[in-house]
Amino acid sequence: DPALPRVLIIGDSISIGFTAPVRELLQGKANVHRIPTNAGNTERGLENIDAWLGDGKWDVIHFNWGLHDMKRVKDGELDDSAPVAITPVSYHDNLVKLVTRLKKTGAELLWANTTPVPEGAAGRTPGEEVTYNRTAGAAMDELGVSVNDLHAYILPHLENHQRKANVHFTDAGSAFLAKQVAAVIMEALPK
Repeated sequence: DPALPRVLIIGDSISIGFTAPVRELLQGKANVHRIPTNAGNTERGLENIDAWLGDGKWDVIHFNWGLHDMKRVKDGELDDSAPVAITPVSYHDNLVKLVTRLKKTGAELLWANTTPVPEGAAGRTPGEEVTYNRTAGAAMDELGVSVNDLHAYILPHLENHQRKANVHFTDAGSAFLAKQVAAVIMEALPK
């Protein structure tokens, strides 16, 4: 509907999971778009951000990077002994560059904290997302970007909503995350 505000969701497979329910929750209130792929880590974001933003006007951009920045891969396979893909220092610097670019759109920006990494999730260290969220939080504070704390929102509900030994969520978990995402987007929409 060309009369409605335009929302863009940028993120990894967690956001892929919650996008459809967010669209349903915001039907008639906003046109909700998502980048056509997994955003991967912040280096991939820097390489693709201009193409993902395109030429259209965005009213709200809800975005996240993190799970792929802390991912550990060796020889193309998840490997807990490998170093992280993007160190926290580089993660911070990349986020500053990404947010600086996103601000040029004039959209209201909403950063989503990275959701929990459970025990047994191959290629990631449980609890490491807290360090990355702290790093991202510092960058968002510096740049004046609002934070949607999905980590805190879902943390008490992991038993019922997160897959075992997996960073991904069940369909019910994605729908649960979507409620929070839709609520913060609604608050950010132009009045």
